[in-house]
Amino acid sequence: MTETTNQTAKPTGPEVIKRFLRTLDGSPGVYRMLDAENRVLYVGKARNLKNRVANYARLQGHSGRISRMISETASMMVLTTSTELEALLLEQNLIKQLKPRYNVLLRDDKSFPNIEVTTSHAFPQVRKHRGKKGKGQYFGPFASAGAVNRVLNQLQRVFLLRNCSDSDFEGRTRPCLNYQIKRCSAPCVGFISADAYAEAVKDAERFLRGETTGIQEKLAEEMTTASEEMEFERAAALRDRIKALTNVQSVQGVNPQGVPEADVVALHMDGGQACIQVFFIRANQNWGNADVYPRVAEDMSPSEVMAAFLGQFYDNKEPPRMLLLSHGVEEEDLMADALSERAGRRVQILVPQRGEKAELVEGALRNARESLGRKMSESATQTRLLKGMAEAFDLPAPPRRIEVYDNSHIQGSHAVGAMIVSGSEGLEKSQYRKFNIRNAELTPGDDFGMMKEVLTRRFKRLIKEDPDRKSELWPDLLLIDGGAGQVSAVREILRELEIKDVAMVGVAKGVDRDHGKEEFHRTGQRPFALQRNDPVLYFVQRLRDEAHRFAIGTHRAKRAKALIANPLDEIAGVGPGRKRALLTHFGSAKAVSRAALADLKAVDGISEALAEKIHAHFHDKG
Repeated sequence: MTETTNQTAKPTGPEVIKRFLRTLDGSPGVYRMLDAENRVLYVGKARNLKNRVANYARLQGHSGRISRMISETASMMVLTTSTELEALLLEQNLIKQLKPRYNVLLRDDKSFPNIEVTTSHAFPQVRKHRGKKGKGQYFGPFASAGAVNRVLNQLQRVFLLRNCSDSDFEGRTRPCLNYQIKRCSAPCVGFISADAYAEAVKDAERFLRGETTGIQEKLAEEMTTASEEMEFERAAALRDRIKALTNVQSVQGVNPQGVPEADVVALHMDGGQACIQVFFIRANQNWGNADVYPRVAEDMSPSEVMAAFLGQFYDNKEPPRMLLLSHGVEEEDLMADALSERAGRRVQILVPQRGEKAELVEGALRNARESLGRKMSESATQTRLLKGMAEAFDLPAPPRRIEVYDNSHIQGSHAVGAMIVSGSEGLEKSQYRKFNIRNAELTPGDDFGMMKEVLTRRFKRLIKEDPDRKSELWPDLLLIDGGAGQVSAVREILRELEIKDVAMVGVAKGVDRDHGKEEFHRTGQRPFALQRNDPVLYFVQRLRDEAHRFAIGTHRAKRAKALIANPLDEIAGVGPGRKRALLTHFGSAKAVSRAALADLKAVDGISEALAEKIHAHFHDKG
């Protein structure tokens, strides 16, 4: 792979492209068009670079979007590749990395959860999993965490599999609540043999592969046998498991019989906006659907949007064996080859015209159409609200990015700060941030001090990462939960950081701390209120409540983690087995911390060296 570059600030437009064209040959590769400030405008791939770039060497005959792009082009860069397939893969990587203005872009490239059956333990755990896959067995993807949780809940009821961590499993001396409510067979205390538990795991895996009929027949036979042997309690438990399994099948919705594994991808475009619905079909079961709203232009064709979506969406996800599309893509064979290479097996792309597959696509297309309609309605409302914000708070223009800050703590303990973000698309949850308060010298409950730390860290990092403000991460408006004191503190922070053009509004509870009586504080102005029925007031209340919810949730998670923390986990060399031995011998971690060295050495599995390390951990703090 070789790279050619020609960076010239002037002139721009076709003349630059013509001059650059002289350096190209007919190799496949990827080209980048850059503006006068070296920002990437567009990334494209070509089977023949010279022929493809030659199309841009004239200004006539293009859509308005492409004409603008050509006129802004001040330089170009080219990467030649060995094959067109390699060029396609490189193009998608560069688009995701550089986010060019004139390419189709996915707004939120989130991952989707899977169900993992662990293989590193004698009694496997069944759990939700996101991110890079390890050595376990994986089933999915599911459209949402809620869909995974529902299936996990039913798996526990049917197969009685554990969901506790390995350390919890090793440390238990009696069954947990899940055993009491018939959601686990309590392998941690030996209430089920390893062979019987392994068989239940195999049944769960068969269920996740869609082999439900055989499982039901097997459970029915076991229930009959238990009844004949007058083991009525066991028979009743098996009956409940069969009922739970039937319930799983009934609530899964559309379960296609002729499509064992596919993603159904449907695109609807309207007014320069687009919605893509993806339905996940695995093991002949519908595992939910997700909607994606890519950034598009009005003159983009459906095939162009669909091709860009497939390349970016499956860049970090394993494609299924079949893709059912509402619109075809150009160079379909090349796209199928690219997806097959990522999956390590053949991936088939179809645009079905009849039969069950076409019905699946039509259902997804209907969802895309309805979702885009709702989105456009919400966007129009959001636009009106942002204009109202500009009028209410004397802003020069409607804010594109609003950041709302709040703190949460209990008398200073487990203190956290929270930031939420809202913009033209509504709440942008991928941009939310939490801040663990680090300053140990703060007086407990010092909200001013916490707010100062949060904003200082936030804006120092922003200045470091984007000093020229070229990204969309700089806010136009800060909403602070508090009155004149908080506004004064924030103003001082922004002054120290030499930030002068970010508007700020403090939202105080007002009289009786009642909704609708909020007072708004701005630097150099008297506090004022909005009419109780003003939509802008409701909007601000929702933003403040969302920030409060996020802060409280973060604080509770931090507090819960601290409550279950075990000091033995901090000692290198004390794994689950030795931790269990210590807890069994002494009864609690506190008793371990108070134990004499001789008593620690007397515990089975604790060597003399490890006993000295444990004793030193608790007694050599000074």
